[in-house]
Amino acid sequence: MQPRLCHPGSFQIFAIIFLVALAALPTYAAPPTDQTDQANAGCVGLKGVNPRCRPQETAYHREYFYIGGRYVPDPVLGGNLVVDQLYVEKLIPAAGRVKQPYPLVFFHGGGSAGNVWLQTPDNRKGWASYFLERGYAVYIIDQTSVGRSTQEDLAGYPLRIGATAEIAQIGFTAPELTNPYPQSQLHTQWPGKGTIGDPIFEAFVAQFIPLTSNLTRQELSMRASGCELLSLIGPSYLISHSIGALHPILLSDQCPQLVAGNINVEPTTIPFQSFTGSANSSSGRTPARPWGLTNTRITYDPPANAPTDLKRVNNETDTPALRSCIYQAEPARKLPQIAKVPYVALTGEASPHITYDQCIINYLRQAGVKVDWIKLGEINIHGNGHFLFLEKNNLEIAAVVEKWIKKTRKQ
Repeated sequence: MQPRLCHPGSFQIFAIIFLVALAALPTYAAPPTDQTDQANAGCVGLKGVNPRCRPQETAYHREYFYIGGRYVPDPVLGGNLVVDQLYVEKLIPAAGRVKQPYPLVFFHGGGSAGNVWLQTPDNRKGWASYFLERGYAVYIIDQTSVGRSTQEDLAGYPLRIGATAEIAQIGFTAPELTNPYPQSQLHTQWPGKGTIGDPIFEAFVAQFIPLTSNLTRQELSMRASGCELLSLIGPSYLISHSIGALHPILLSDQCPQLVAGNINVEPTTIPFQSFTGSANSSSGRTPARPWGLTNTRITYDPPANAPTDLKRVNNETDTPALRSCIYQAEPARKLPQIAKVPYVALTGEASPHITYDQCIINYLRQAGVKVDWIKLGEINIHGNGHFLFLEKNNLEIAAVVEKWIKKTRKQ
């Protein structure tokens, strides 16, 4: 039997119908292949949520855990609630191989959560990706009372505002516009304009969340849950930002054998006081941290049984470029537990911290702690503000941190 052939006219009609139907199908643009393409394709800031925008993070395997916690009775529902638990994300390189001997644990600052370490507001790689690519196990936490960690009022965590857009603009993203301190004029590294309405700024401030006003309660829970985490994963390097630096100090005091190193990015553990906003005036100070660096008791030698045992002296020099500090009166009590842990602080040359981080450094040295202080401007890394790990040269600064880690591993 001869095969039946389509009449040539019928075939042409079929082909035309097929091509018309194909043209009517929805089309999708290929995802951008690099960060330049990302910007050109409108994938910056919150627009990066579009499915055609290609993520810049490195590939990793992810698990999550809730560490620590305790039961408290619920007076309304009856039974018990778990409070004080710590949310932990475990990130492992996608290849499945951890090449470095010590994990890294990241502590976020006030008004934010652990997500700040994943990517920048303009969708570039964050520090988590940088260290994953180099074979580190990375742990990112939401501190107790914040984000996905416990926020139960029964645990004593009343919440307050983290920061306003105006505080962010003056103190973090565009201090050069209001010139609250002379070094602000050196600020060049924030991506975008750093002002309200700019898409990168809007992505940045959109992640602000409340934090607790009960830092004493938070410190007690972070001591317990933090040391429990370290007991499960082994000695680790603790990387913190801003007020998050409180907790590595506490863990260095509570379980120093589990802390390989204490890495502080612009630490806000100013002895006995707190600067608010851009800290451009004496009225911006409030009493804080009655135990010097913390709100709860840490180990001094000779022992201090109450904050009043710590006799204070005031450094009288105070200018917008160099703020005055409160130290211990001599002879100063030492911090023997904290001194067991290598300590480094990084300060941007255009941040408000360049005007007062010396208060933290000198207090620790006075208390017998060996401290490295890396002022980025002095190593030719220029133009950085308070959120330097999100700024344009963030990966260059991450390399400085990794160099310090390798140095301490050899000691």
